[in-house]
This record gives sequence, C-alpha cells and structure tokens, in this order.
Amino acid sequence: MTPARIREALMARRPGVRRAPRGPVAIELPDETRGDHDLNPDMMPKLPLTAAAVLVPLVTRPEGFTILLTQRTEQLAEHAGQVAFPGGRVDPEDADAIAAALREAEEEIGLTRRLVEPIGRLDTYVTRTGYEVTPVVGLVEPLFHLHLNPLEVADAFELPLAYLLDAANRRMESRVYNGIERHFWTVPWENRYIWGATAGMLVNLAEILAPRTDAP
Repeated sequence: MTPARIREALMARRPGVRRAPRGPVAIELPDETRGDHDLNPDMMPKLPLTAAAVLVPLVTRPEGFTILLTQRTEQLAEHAGQVAFPGGRVDPEDADAIAAALREAEEEIGLTRRLVEPIGRLDTYVTRTGYEVTPVVGLVEPLFHLHLNPLEVADAFELPLAYLLDAANRRMESRVYNGIERHFWTVPWENRYIWGATAGMLVNLAEILAPRTDAP
C-alpha cells in the first residue's frame, strides 16, 4: 500500500456511493449516506442533523501505514470511554469539514495540522444521535508529539492498516438492547474494542482500500 494507491482509491470512489449493508453486490446510492441505520433500519437519526467532521489519520510509518485513534474519557456526556477518531462539530468559523477536522485534531490530541495532508474523504456517516459526520482522510508524517486533552481523550494508539484490511478482523456482532437485537460492526485490536460509528467508518475505509478482486 502506497500513498499514491490510497489517493487513487479515494478519488475513484465518489463519497456517498457505498456497498449494500447486508449483501455482496455493490450498488450506487448517490443520495444516501452510511449510518447506524444501515444495520438497524429503525434507528433513524434525530433531526435536524448537526454537521461534524473527524480526521482519519493514516500515519506513514516505515513498516506500513497505521491509523491513529483515540480512547475517549469516561466522564464525557456522549460516547464515554469509546474508541473514536479525533473530531467534533463543525463550528461557524470553520471554512469547511477539512478545517474542522484539523482543528479538532489539534485541540484533542495536539496533532499539528502542518504534519497532515488531507487527501480525500470517506462516505458521510449519520449517527442515530443526529450528527452528520464527514470523515476526512489525511496522511500524517510520523514526526508528531501528541498532547492529549485530558478532558476529552484518555489515550491514543495506532491500528495497523494491514490488520484492518484483513477481512477476518472486521466482524458484525449483535446485542439485545431494550428487548431489540441491534447489529453493529466491530474491529477488536489487542485490548481495544472498536465498535459503532468508528468501526463503521473503518469498514468503509477497508472497502475502499481493499485489493480489487477483478484486477488482472
């Protein structure tokens, strides 16, 4: 996997075009987005939607790309303790989703924006809590020194991209919640349990970057 290959794959995939949630056939849904409702049709988002952005940081390590992720603190009102990408709401002063994602990464983990090269985006992801999230993919030089915001981030770690691209490491699981079976993606890694919207976006990234089966 090279930076050029990642750029090419992102450019070839129009945001919003995605794979059918439960089938192997790729279909075009240009006006649709990913979201919690993909696997649970009754979990439609709350309206109105709030614009948000996250940075999907691909660190260019000599041994191969890694994905920089955070572990949220336990005292947060939403998604406490969960694994997440750095990101948050798009503020009025942000020029666009890219600016918002870079700003949030600086505020949450101290990732200097001059070390990040935005190269594309994944499909928009809508959460059941009413956020319309734009995942911005960026190449990150491995020269950073993180400074975690203790109010938001308990820890940061890197997930090898090669591990994610192995389909055996991406699982669809289910739990019964309030008497209803809920389905969700998971990406277990060492002692981490990545699930929910973050896992859904990682699955999207894997779909885009996975080797083509029809290639000669």
